[in-house]
Amino acid sequence: QVQLVESGGVSVQPGGSLRLSCAASGSIRRSNAMGWYRPSPGHERELVARITYSGRTDYADSVKGRFTISRDNAKNTMYLQMNSLKPEDTAVYYCNADVLLRAGYERNYWGQGTQVTVSS
Repeated sequence: QVQLVESGGVSVQPGGSLRLSCAASGSIRRSNAMGWYRPSPGHERELVARITYSGRTDYADSVKGRFTISRDNAKNTMYLQMNSLKPEDTAVYYCNADVLLRAGYERNYWGQGTQVTVSS
């Protein structure tokens, strides 16, 4: 059994910053690709940012230059540093991970989400 637990979602003013965390725990051999997603019009969830085990990153155009994704492989934890926040960044942010289980196969997991609200 694997759990992804997000934290760090708060209410901030436009132009503010915050950092989200996602910690994976359970029967994990290794967390492979990890990513952050949020709902968008026409999509249940869209990619915000993604990072591979080796650290290669990918960002949605709407957050490039403002958000930075990182990870600590030793802790099975991923982060999203969010700067220059805009009201349109308001959403529930979901953590996603491809986890190599101790049993030897890979499964995909979602966290429960953390609310980010950007408002004056």
